[in-house]
Amino acid sequence: MQLNVALIRKVFPERDAIGGLREALKQAHSQGAQLAVLPEIPLNDWSPATKTQQDEEAEPPAGPRHRTMSDAAREVGIGLIGGAIIRDPKSGRCHNTALAFARSGELVGSYRKLHLPEEEGFWETSHYDPGDKPPSVIHGLPMRLGIQVCSDVNRPEGSLLLGALGAEVIVCPRATEAATFPRWKIVLTANALTSCTYVISVPRPQPEFGVPLGGPSFAVAPTGDVLAEGTEPITLVTLDRDVADQVRRRYPGYLPVRADLYAEGWQSVTSRRTQMRSADSGSTAHHQ
Repeated sequence: MQLNVALIRKVFPERDAIGGLREALKQAHSQGAQLAVLPEIPLNDWSPATKTQQDEEAEPPAGPRHRTMSDAAREVGIGLIGGAIIRDPKSGRCHNTALAFARSGELVGSYRKLHLPEEEGFWETSHYDPGDKPPSVIHGLPMRLGIQVCSDVNRPEGSLLLGALGAEVIVCPRATEAATFPRWKIVLTANALTSCTYVISVPRPQPEFGVPLGGPSFAVAPTGDVLAEGTEPITLVTLDRDVADQVRRRYPGYLPVRADLYAEGWQSVTSRRTQMRSADSGSTAHHQ
């Protein structure tokens, strides 16, 4: 089975974004795309350029940006990976949330970004909180899919987990500086090889508020072969389930995951950090 995916290197932060988004999806659909992927928080300005929160940058579940993407996917008849800053109505916490829509416009999955930078041009913890759940495989689209948002791929445990859970494709919407792409290319390719999945990534396309965002869209096969790398507004790639299946039967795909042992090791990391925090608190109290 094959899946045609459009990497749409555009953002739509205007209030009447549905018109531009719908046209981009129509163009992708006319080229044979069954699924379209947008950059990180594609209907927002890049507000993390500063530490100052913007009015209406976040929305409740099923808010206006969600509805815009859902309506556009349904009207065009194409699957869509987008996202928004979602405010939890119970806790009030905000999360950078990727949203996956079927061609019917139905929300079939979501994912909260886990790893947030806090540095010049990327003051993300000033705008939303880190996610609180591990990534999971999303069903309801033509291939089994997982999502990692931007910085998440630099902690590859999420990609490896998705591969072990049976994901065939890992989608990585991102907002990255154009000059840093060579490093991202290495990481994305390594994640594809070690998780035995396709990895596809779409960036915000151009500088915003003085932050030199940009770089190419990128798609790499689980073999490590680059399928696409370019700055066109829309790039079409074809993914093949048989390729993913074959790679999982070869090295390193057939190696055991050993999840129980690694879980034990990660628990040791958690315990050590707890002990270090307790020691630091005790030292602070002593000096006071």
